[in-house]
Amino acid sequence: MEDYNKIIESLGVRFIKAKNLVLQQPFTVRNYYDVGNNLILLHKGSIFFGDEEHMVEEGELLFIPGGRSTKVTFGPSGEGKSITNDDLITNREKFFRSNNDLDLIGDAEESHSYVSFEAKVFDSVNFFASLDLPAFLISNNTKLANLVIKVVEESMQELPGKERLINLYTEQVVVEIVRHILKNRMFVEQLATNSTYFKDPRLIDLFNYIKENLGGDLSNKVLSNVANVSEDYVGQYFKMLTGINPQDYIEYQRMERAVFLLRTTKKSIREIGKEVGYKDTAYFCRRFKMMFGIPAGKMRRRESATNI
Repeated sequence: MEDYNKIIESLGVRFIKAKNLVLQQPFTVRNYYDVGNNLILLHKGSIFFGDEEHMVEEGELLFIPGGRSTKVTFGPSGEGKSITNDDLITNREKFFRSNNDLDLIGDAEESHSYVSFEAKVFDSVNFFASLDLPAFLISNNTKLANLVIKVVEESMQELPGKERLINLYTEQVVVEIVRHILKNRMFVEQLATNSTYFKDPRLIDLFNYIKENLGGDLSNKVLSNVANVSEDYVGQYFKMLTGINPQDYIEYQRMERAVFLLRTTKKSIREIGKEVGYKDTAYFCRRFKMMFGIPAGKMRRRESATNI
């Protein structure tokens, strides 16, 4: 239990977005994907997920970890068109209407609320992504459902202390999800592996160095000097503790930073690519599309496209 408390205490949680959405027409996203973690509370209607089309009952919550591609159907199964995540980003207003009336939350047919957030270990490692979790259901958890509604309600209003309350509620959301995982003994082996993050300070040094030098040289030779291990061993060492090799981790961090810059700055794609360590803009764009399934330019438009 002590290790799990350390995990929770080390998590840096950042709220991204929350909305109450009403379905305009049924559809299936073959590869639903987001950088942030998404917790969806179904109020009324139908949602199915996964290749086996597991059904989400009204009042249940669907958790989709960030970085995890999942098939999701909104509305009755088999009745709508099948689209890609790129199609959803580009034409979101055709499929969802955003409700901004507090009194109508949960009343509309085919409606759901969601909270999107980051949860990072030592502000470096995406916690749920590091567990390699699939999307999963959370049932009979009134507390978590109420927290989602609280976050949505606060995000819809302009009241003093709004940001502080949203952050507090979002942190509670993350704790409740971790508790659910532990209570139901889900992904125990992955959690045990993750506890090693807190037993070797050299790994934390690597996380911090990578975060602070995303635009610089992050070769295994450089990393070996940071961790004070041999160049031949540093890749094996990193993978042994995290489950992934350091260069894959570095690329994910660079791309995640690129997404942040695309959404929050007016820097050109060329400038962003260089800032996150890619001298060749064309190569950066190819790797970006390979990782996220959409071009960098469309990711830049994503924020405005989702603000229905």
